[in-house]
Amino acid sequence: MTYFIKNEYPFYPELSEEGKIEAQQLIDSFKVNLSKVANEVIENLYCDVATDIESDSWSNFRNQIMNGFQNYENRKIQNKWDFKTIRQQIYKEFKTDIILDLNQDILEENEALKKQIDHLSELLRIANGRY
Repeated sequence: MTYFIKNEYPFYPELSEEGKIEAQQLIDSFKVNLSKVANEVIENLYCDVATDIESDSWSNFRNQIMNGFQNYENRKIQNKWDFKTIRQQIYKEFKTDIILDLNQDILEENEALKKQIDHLSELLRIANGRY
């Protein structure tokens, strides 16, 4: 046996002709407003966000690769041949530049250490009351 219950509160009530016209106008107005907002969101996503997504992904990928290369211990974990090839190629092509850069790095580090020593000496003089 099947029982049917009369729905006293229908989901879509019957509207008068004036009500139907007013409801349709509200729906049309909503569609126009929603379309404007949707277009604006898509435009912002496409123009403002999409380029960042691509560049962020590339930056993240690059950072992962650089982290792998910077940790020379990875040569024991990763393919030894890769590190050997990279190391030999860089050394062969840029030996002179690398030596000059390392020397410059040492000079810059020395200057930074001198400044740090001067700063710490000044702090000690102040702490000891010798201005």
